[in-house]
Amino acid sequence: MNDLAMTVRGDPIILNGKPLSFADIARIGRRSARLVANDDALVRVANARTVVEDAIAGGQAVYGATTGVGAMKDVEWTPDQLDAFNLGLVRAHHFGTGDAFSSEIVRTAMAIRVNMALTGRVGCTTDLVHAYLALLSTDVVPVVRRTGSIGCADIGLMGQIGAVLTGAGEATFNGQRLPAAEALSQAGLNAFRLAPRDSLASISTNAVGYAAAANAIREAARTVRVMLATGLTTAGALGASRDPWKAVAHVGTEREAGIGAWLYFNAMGWDWPNATHIQDPLSLRMMSQVFATGFETLVSAGKTLLAATGRTDDNPVVAGGQVLTSGGSLPLDVTVFMQTAQLGLAHIARNSFNRCVLLGNGGRRDLPVNLVAPGSIATGFGPIIKLAGELFARVLSMTNPISANSMVVAGGLEDEAAFLPLVVERFERQVMALNRLSALEAILAAQAMDISGDRPGNVPGIIYQLVRQHAEYYTVDRPLSAEVEAVEHALGSDAIMNELIAHSAIMELDEFFALGPVE
Repeated sequence: MNDLAMTVRGDPIILNGKPLSFADIARIGRRSARLVANDDALVRVANARTVVEDAIAGGQAVYGATTGVGAMKDVEWTPDQLDAFNLGLVRAHHFGTGDAFSSEIVRTAMAIRVNMALTGRVGCTTDLVHAYLALLSTDVVPVVRRTGSIGCADIGLMGQIGAVLTGAGEATFNGQRLPAAEALSQAGLNAFRLAPRDSLASISTNAVGYAAAANAIREAARTVRVMLATGLTTAGALGASRDPWKAVAHVGTEREAGIGAWLYFNAMGWDWPNATHIQDPLSLRMMSQVFATGFETLVSAGKTLLAATGRTDDNPVVAGGQVLTSGGSLPLDVTVFMQTAQLGLAHIARNSFNRCVLLGNGGRRDLPVNLVAPGSIATGFGPIIKLAGELFARVLSMTNPISANSMVVAGGLEDEAAFLPLVVERFERQVMALNRLSALEAILAAQAMDISGDRPGNVPGIIYQLVRQHAEYYTVDRPLSAEVEAVEHALGSDAIMNELIAHSAIMELDEFFALGPVE
């Protein structure tokens, strides 16, 4: 084994074809676990390979193994043409463009590809499984440019990984971006000879889309977890009634009751101001409902995504001792639930924006307009509320579903698509805007607390102290751009997430999404 592989620490992850967890995915991405293929699962791979080889030996045309693909499905290759075809197939599908995915996402994609193969439904060789594991073990990470998939098998994305196996394309190794052949050589690996079926198995899967989706969903859960804390801080600054958080236990869903209980518990421990007990704006009264629904959409998307990591989406597949044409390459379930979660995020964004407006308008608890400190000659925070509006609009603009757009390619054979990688990209942009919106809300809430002379404790105290580490009490007009970004960065850190979880866990959500420390 290459010496570099020995630097991977922590308990190994045994890949066996069963669904991965978010904790597994986080460890794989960070390279904090060695990956091992289960022996029984490798037997399934070998048995499925025997079915494929028997079919080829018997003269059966096997799509993508003895025939071309897509519009060239009816072109059959002779045995002496197969090496050239298999080599050319992965290289022809190296057509992704644009910025590259992170190494974390590419590592996860390769692990998902291996895990799917270990279901025994793919028909690839065990050698292909070991070739992927060798890349992961030595940390040769293919450079995968992220634009190049319609979300019906990530052929333009996976092709960039498959090409590296053959010594073409680019990869990172030891922190350097290198030609693939050089990266393989430095890692002590040889270019891999793709056998019939191995080539198509290297490209015809949604592993990159699934890996990117897993990362995006987990990051969204982290962001919403922080926004729940900043929202509670605003509620304290505005003196919101805590009664709705008690009432939801009697009239809400189980998730709403759980979020309400968290809000109520974390509003304790300091002299919480009560501006009114009669009726608060809905952006305060219905925080439990908004956040619970947002979390519920993320959980649904997450469960659907994780299930996809434990089944094969190849075409063809091996089942019942036969090589069968499959429609599994359409990741529509994951895509649709991701788009539903996008709508949930938009409601959370609106909820935050509305609270920012309440803070900026003044009035409650006699707060001044624009949160201008008493006695100051300043414009205050009025202008920056426009940033909150722009961020909300950004999140909202990404909710328009795109998976049902018409698409006909490959001579009419490919007339369905899910656009999962594009959905993920839009999802990521939503999360980026939400991160900034949470920072802005936290800064406004801290200003309101200082004006009122509050001394917040519990979770609001954590958020207040974080803000004041990066942004001073506002008494004179000053540029705010860098301060917003600094608070945003701090709120998005592992340190604040770990502190929030240690202080007051939301056990089911924290554990499911692996939001805490991942060793």
